Amino acid sequence: MNNIPPTGSNNQITRFAIGLIMLVAGGYMLLNAIHVGYSFHHIYHIRGVGTFTSGYIMIPFMFGIGMIFYNSRNMLGWLLLIGSLVMLIVGVISSVQFRLSHMTAFELMTILVLMVGGLGLFLSSLRGLKK
Repeated sequence: MNNIPPTGSNNQITRFAIGLIMLVAGGYMLLNAIHVGYSFHHIYHIRGVGTFTSGYIMIPFMFGIGMIFYNSRNMLGWLLLIGSLVMLIVGVISSVQFRLSHMTAFELMTILVLMVGGLGLFLSSLRGLKK
């Protein structure tokens, strides 16, 4: 009597939930095992610009700010400001270092099985759904 078509079987919903839980658990364990470090002390080198440290980026930034405050329509000031901000962001991102913490082979295999197995269950449950 009910004309609403089924959206998925109970088996597909169970596979979806278990796959999502496994994927999230494996992702959490992997991200928890990664240590993030920073190394702002090294010198960056960009082809055509030369070597510079992050402090030198502030010189065009200051000139750009001064030019914009003097005349807000000055395109060179905006170019200096935006260029130095982009260089600063690239310098900060490039200085981030990721290290995987010490773990046993069993821990690494557990993380990989949870992530890859969960992804497989998750995607296979989506494949069987009908519109």
